[in-house]
Amino acid sequence: MNHKNLTICKANDVIEAGYKLSLNEQRVVLACIGQVNSMEELLVTDKFELSAKNFATLFSVSEDRAYSELQEVAKNLYQRSLTLHNPDPEHPKLKKIETRWISSIGYMPEDGKIVLRFSLEILPFLGLLEGKFTRYKLEHVGKMTCTYAIRLYELLMQWKTTGTREVEIDWLKKQFQLDASYDRMNNFKARVIEPAIKDINENSNFNVAWEQRKTGRRVTHLTFTFAEKQPEPPPQAKPAKPKAKGKMINGVVQSEIEAKARVGESYEAAAERIKKEKAANVNKLREAIKKT
Repeated sequence: MNHKNLTICKANDVIEAGYKLSLNEQRVVLACIGQVNSMEELLVTDKFELSAKNFATLFSVSEDRAYSELQEVAKNLYQRSLTLHNPDPEHPKLKKIETRWISSIGYMPEDGKIVLRFSLEILPFLGLLEGKFTRYKLEHVGKMTCTYAIRLYELLMQWKTTGTREVEIDWLKKQFQLDASYDRMNNFKARVIEPAIKDINENSNFNVAWEQRKTGRRVTHLTFTFAEKQPEPPPQAKPAKPKAKGKMINGVVQSEIEAKARVGESYEAAAERIKKEKAANVNKLREAIKKT
């Protein structure tokens, strides 16, 4: 698995779904989505494998740690669900669906890998994608350590072409499935927004800034502005030192004097004559230019 080539493609319905995954559950889901061919139909029988070695490479952790973390994910990921809002345009009365992320998951201890299948309801939102979906490289979130950073990064990538997005705070809390301990704005900022922004700025390909917007006296919205980081320019090559011209006599290099000196002519006299000849040649060139 070449992690440089893994691309995440999700329908925007999934990016804006309500769900909560641990950091490593999020990583496993993304690593498997990265293996999906978004231009082909995804089948319920399609299996996706992830080894501890690849997990360690993708997410910059030690291989020993990757083994234990994959075992933990194998125990819990099957229980995780997500809520899709207005999932089927052909059935507008269907306002939401709650579904599991996966239909099965297994751990192979001898091989140090997990194997999973995505659930039936989520298949159309990962394969044969048309219309509104978001695409980004897995490596751009691979070093993140805050699960909220990954979620926020995806929400911003939906608006990548505009470089700005405003979201309602209550909506964001609902989609992140935050409990009542985040009701106070100070807690929400300190435990979700600020760590997420810091993680994105340090470990992704984008820089993000944010500000609050009030409705009346209450802070109701967050506005994010973001731009892709520019590659560092290559270090400027130091200008080459000019080569030594050799010893100068009256403004003329000694080697040139020796090449042009006449019999019996001193170095000083030869230097003066050479300078006069050069000056005369320059004047002749100027006169020739004037006549043309």
